[in-house]
Amino acid sequence: MRAAAISTALLAAAAAQPARAEEPAQKASTTAVRQLILAQKPLRGVHLSAWGAGSTKSRRALLDKISNSVVNGVVVAVKEVDGKVFIPGVAAAHKYGAYAPAIADPAAMLRDFRAAGLYTAARVVVFKDKVLPQARRDLAVRLPDGGLWRANNGDTWADPYSREVWAYVLDVAERAAELGFDEIQFDYIRYPTEGRTSLCRYARPHNSAGAIANLADFLVYARGRLARHKVKISVDVFGLTTTAGNDMGIGQDLKVMARHADYVYPMMYPSHYYPGEYGLKDPNGQPYKVINRGLKDAFKRLGADYAKLRPYLQDFTLGRRYGPHEVRAQLIATKHNMLESWVLWNASNRYNWEALTPQAYRAFVCPECETIVPAGASPGAPE
Repeated sequence: MRAAAISTALLAAAAAQPARAEEPAQKASTTAVRQLILAQKPLRGVHLSAWGAGSTKSRRALLDKISNSVVNGVVVAVKEVDGKVFIPGVAAAHKYGAYAPAIADPAAMLRDFRAAGLYTAARVVVFKDKVLPQARRDLAVRLPDGGLWRANNGDTWADPYSREVWAYVLDVAERAAELGFDEIQFDYIRYPTEGRTSLCRYARPHNSAGAIANLADFLVYARGRLARHKVKISVDVFGLTTTAGNDMGIGQDLKVMARHADYVYPMMYPSHYYPGEYGLKDPNGQPYKVINRGLKDAFKRLGADYAKLRPYLQDFTLGRRYGPHEVRAQLIATKHNMLESWVLWNASNRYNWEALTPQAYRAFVCPECETIVPAGASPGAPE
């Protein structure tokens, strides 16, 4: 999903749904929201694959790059879309054959990140899973005849309504919290797409209102399980949730998600917006406009909860080469919309580091940030 554009079929299906009457956003002036944002320490992050973060050699090379940048946080994949769990100590993951030793020594990894002054978030894919549905068909999204439902590419999903699935996912999240991650970031916290979703069968009757409520209930459950660890809880959502007037057929209502999470990460990759969105013939070629429009819509919808947004931005090539210019355009749009926090995504950990030096960041993105320094020399990582 992250490396492929949102399908026209999905967008058409979302458009076909009647827009729900929105509750008025919590009244909040621009000044009040800005104050909420400034009260936080900003997260300027990059996403790291489990293998890149877990390998001592690769991690040290990445830390060398980070040390000369404005990056002060990392998001590390600990459970991925293939269902693999990359940290040891989750009994069910070992039982189901989901464990892969990408992060064999998580304590050493986290020590290195902390020594570099970095905030750490553990990314946990929730319901998309190729392992659990094979091991436990009773926990899978199924077909009317009881077989496994599959997306067009053959992927399977765990049933979002199953409390046993919830418990398994939180076993992974709680283990990450025990290890010392600062934040648990839930990805693929949604319902299946990219296939004949009308054939999906769940443990409970499925409709838009029930889907939205169920994801909210999952977040309430997650907060209860993680409360003693005092970690932040966040969610990744489709970029278009900032604009859509419905749940896009996937259960993601931006206002509801924001209400139940500490932070929300809309995945606003310009390559994922289809031609014509926001009136742009080629959104992928106009990264500033995509981010600017999406965030402006989010502010109108969220009120005070807008301060919880930390957009995922594109630092990969899909259909159009993305270099320092395109990365800077997104960073500038984020800054122009008051937000100080963001995370860049590149599946191979190959970032345009020249766009992230303190000098470049001051020159192009934040001229007033005269004191910005690399994370290792900063007084503290984001809270």
